[in-house]
Amino acid sequence: MSPSHSATGVPKWDYSVRFILCFLGLVLSVYALHVELSRENDPEYRAMCDLGHSVSCSKVFTSRWGRGFGLVQIFTSKDSVLNQPNSVLGIIFYMLQLGLGQLVSSRSAFFLVMFSWVSVAGSVYLAAILAFVLGDFCVVCVSTYIINFALLYTNQKRRTGLEGHLEKVKSK
Repeated sequence: MSPSHSATGVPKWDYSVRFILCFLGLVLSVYALHVELSRENDPEYRAMCDLGHSVSCSKVFTSRWGRGFGLVQIFTSKDSVLNQPNSVLGIIFYMLQLGLGQLVSSRSAFFLVMFSWVSVAGSVYLAAILAFVLGDFCVVCVSTYIINFALLYTNQKRRTGLEGHLEKVKSK
């Protein structure tokens, strides 16, 4: 057993880092949902993350791309139950990461990595929309992108550690 890995092969730091990242992701996602709903109810609402004309999270959250990645409404109506705010998808993602992160199996590690790749792909897509379409900088958005990349790294390390541990067990 490596000093940096537990008896299962999962890095010792995995659980605490995962908890911190998912907690921060959940806080940011809940805040994003709060901002979006507040802005919908009061168009004059000004969020703490609205720092200027081109640094405005509420502008981003209430844009077409703030729901269903701007893609769902192509296939359904804008008000469809399927066209959820991206923040709701974030809440689901971070809860899944927390829940699956409690399981120690190669299958759960596989799904953690796959979900992370999807979140990173979504982050890159939304970052491009943010920069090139909306011409805005969203502190909350960029923070979640960083968290998603960090979770991908964490999940890759977990999967590698588990696979290495299984190889050692099989060779004995």
